[in-house]
Amino acid sequence: MEIKPFEKKIYLSSPTMHGDELKYMQEAYDTNWMSTVGANINEAERIVTEKIGCKDAVALSSGTAALHLAIKLAGERLYGIPKVGHGSLEGKKVFCSDMTFDATVNPIAYEGGEAVFIDTEADTWNMNPKALEKAFEIYPEVKLVVVAHLYGTPGKIDEIRSICDKHGALIVEDAAESFGATYKGKQTGIFGDYGIISFNGNKIITGSSGGMFLAKSEEDAHKVRKWSTQAREDAPWYQHEELGFNYRMSNVIAGVVRGQLPYLEEHIAQKRAIYERYKEGLKDLPVTMNPFDDKNSVPNFWLSCLLINKEAMCKQVRGEKDVLYVTEPGKSCPTEILEAIAKINAEGRPIWKPMHMQPIYRMNPFITVSGNGRARSNAYINEGAIADVGMDIFERGLCLPSDNKMTPDQQDVIIEVIKSCF
Repeated sequence: MEIKPFEKKIYLSSPTMHGDELKYMQEAYDTNWMSTVGANINEAERIVTEKIGCKDAVALSSGTAALHLAIKLAGERLYGIPKVGHGSLEGKKVFCSDMTFDATVNPIAYEGGEAVFIDTEADTWNMNPKALEKAFEIYPEVKLVVVAHLYGTPGKIDEIRSICDKHGALIVEDAAESFGATYKGKQTGIFGDYGIISFNGNKIITGSSGGMFLAKSEEDAHKVRKWSTQAREDAPWYQHEELGFNYRMSNVIAGVVRGQLPYLEEHIAQKRAIYERYKEGLKDLPVTMNPFDDKNSVPNFWLSCLLINKEAMCKQVRGEKDVLYVTEPGKSCPTEILEAIAKINAEGRPIWKPMHMQPIYRMNPFITVSGNGRARSNAYINEGAIADVGMDIFERGLCLPSDNKMTPDQQDVIIEVIKSCF
């Protein structure tokens, strides 16, 4: 039976507006507080501080800006204030999640550091604590770890915290995708020495753009607020004694965030329902959904993802920008499924390509559980595990349409299309 394309596109994860956003934007307009100060910023910061349980939150122009200032702050705490024109991590190595968006990694380079990528674990698709421990054995001088929670699923952050404490290392926790997710009852973003969240247009709570730095001390919050407004000193004229940035969130964007925040739990419930419908609808196929530790964590289910069993993968070859595959009865691959759902006007995407596979970072160190950086063998003989877990997930996985405005009937159609690929 031919399935007709949806008249209106089903997106991967688009903004879901409720009306209050416009009210607060209008308030900013009516009161003429259109710049980087105003009631919307203050209120958004207050609400996030209460939800996360941190000391303070600083509203910034993007999650990337928040990451940059968090990493800069960590670098200065560890190595002192650099000369103008030099980054706070100049010449230093930093351990970082491998399977993530490059915004997690780029601020390390902004500050003159070198990312050392830590392989992924199969349990949560996040940083592997065993590989992190191995990394400290190889590079004992490293004192900073940047860890991301992929697709809204918390990593084993308590194990990572314990390892970092043992080695005297700080943590920058990238909770850009996991706002509202919890690990052992605590919100992600609060486990690191510094944390961040994102309000990008596709996130579970959006401002169209924007992000927040999550502070554990008033001193850190004050420093980030100062840096984000060009590091202006408390003087009657524009006085500058250190390098600053134009990173503060506008009061208009903050109005969108302020209007969105009361709906966080509702959005999470909707995203979870989507995940569960996929899991039930695809249970007879040789696939699994993106995993999580159901004993300790509650994801926000931002994106529902699919992993095809190895034996059910048809032949697929990827270059830097192109891909080829050969169809086989009973088998499929991410490219075939993505093309099939695109034909019915629905949007999916490949899993994040691991950072150690990216041309810009291909020469950076990459640490697997065995400690054999750049391992490319099929399996460890002693563990029977995949040598490069992130690469394997990238090869066999894809992100499914996860928009919380998608109806169950529309999702059923997508499920049928996926089934037809096998």
